[in-house]
Amino acid sequence: MGKVTGFLEIDRQDRKYKPAADRIRHYQEFVIPLSEDATRDQAARCMNCGIPFCHNGCPVNNQIPDWNDLVYRGDWEEAARNLHSTNNFPEFTGRVCPAPCEAACTLNLEDVPVTIKTIECAIVDRAWEHGFIRPEPPARKTGKKIAIVGSGPAGLAAAQQLARAGHDIHVYEKFAKAGGLLRYGIPDFKMEKHLIDRRVAQMEAEGVTFHYGVHVGADLPAKELVDGHDAVILAGGAEKPRDLPIPGRNLAGVHFAMDFLPQQNRRVSRENAGQEEPILASGKHVVVIGGGDTGSDCIGTSVRQGALSVVQLEIMRRPPEQEDKLTTWPYWPLKLRTSSSHQEGAERDFAVATKEILGENGVVKALKCVRVDEKMQEIPGTEFNLRADLVLLAMGFVSPVHEGMIKELGVALDGRGNVEADTLVYKTSLDKIFTAGDMRRGQSLVVWAIREGRQAARAVDHFLMGSTDLPR
Repeated sequence: MGKVTGFLEIDRQDRKYKPAADRIRHYQEFVIPLSEDATRDQAARCMNCGIPFCHNGCPVNNQIPDWNDLVYRGDWEEAARNLHSTNNFPEFTGRVCPAPCEAACTLNLEDVPVTIKTIECAIVDRAWEHGFIRPEPPARKTGKKIAIVGSGPAGLAAAQQLARAGHDIHVYEKFAKAGGLLRYGIPDFKMEKHLIDRRVAQMEAEGVTFHYGVHVGADLPAKELVDGHDAVILAGGAEKPRDLPIPGRNLAGVHFAMDFLPQQNRRVSRENAGQEEPILASGKHVVVIGGGDTGSDCIGTSVRQGALSVVQLEIMRRPPEQEDKLTTWPYWPLKLRTSSSHQEGAERDFAVATKEILGENGVVKALKCVRVDEKMQEIPGTEFNLRADLVLLAMGFVSPVHEGMIKELGVALDGRGNVEADTLVYKTSLDKIFTAGDMRRGQSLVVWAIREGRQAARAVDHFLMGSTDLPR
């Protein structure tokens, strides 16, 4: 550990945001990085605990105390090597991960955890800037050909690991570019897409072949894909959104969040949007139903498009401002979380259920709502109407889309409709077909997808070669 008394002498300092009045005028990232000296000071706060709970808090088990010490000592190149030994894409997680590692930090007992996410992002950004990150093509090829369906974080992580092991990797992506929800779901103001392009270029130099605009199960028969490869990894995500089956659902102006967000991301990147009808919040009263990250992204995008007002409804009760540390730490706590988008101009209302969508001439005009108790039961006499010109459904995802590839293959599904496989071998019910990420575990975090992609890669390498040097 670099500075034994660092946590006693140095206050927690984290990245700040550019003013809301400025940042809502564009779609660029607005987080202000810490200086090199400030980052080293923050790394010095790490106590190198005897039991580093941050390891378990982090789904990819980053060796956090190790690279904190390396940053404190100024050895940024070795810090980058250490960081990449467990995480293929720390520039993604350093921007959009909710940082369960910080919740697990021992210093979080005093509400001043080490700024792990900020340090992680600083390491990888500096590594790119100084040329520490280069393609790592394999020394030899195995002659094995592997197909990966989906280029989200799980598919990308699996592809990079297996390419470096010497396999011939082919990634099939139905959209025009790689990234999955990283590209089409997460707004550019949270993560700019050149970060994905940079990694794709690295992976192409390592031997990965990307096939864009190929929808397996629609454009390309799934059986043909399986027959043409030695192994297949299904990493297509959990794209089926949770719907709201109430009267008025079919009115114009009611959309799923994942119909709304990708359109704006395509506008920013000047990608052809095709024949889609534009969904815009400009000059409208917007209601976002759902209180998670996707709902927050809808808020930030609506504000930037020029919404007159934005209201976010959550059926759950308002969480406490602070968790009870002694009953939750080191686990991820339930507490009120306010995102940068909330700070940009949104009203939040909790314990509200939407009963009906009201409209005129086939277009949404208002929501009929009611307040609910802790058991989700309606409270009599609490009904109210809420003006709405645009309603965005951001209530999560229930499973992968079954139509097409999954039905054609006939792989077994678990009780929640996900492709069934365990976390030891990641193998589906069919020979030589594996699965990882949200398609296997259901809607989850980017960091969990990276972990599963890495572990599935190890399982496939072992399946094909009889042994493997890839890490779990």
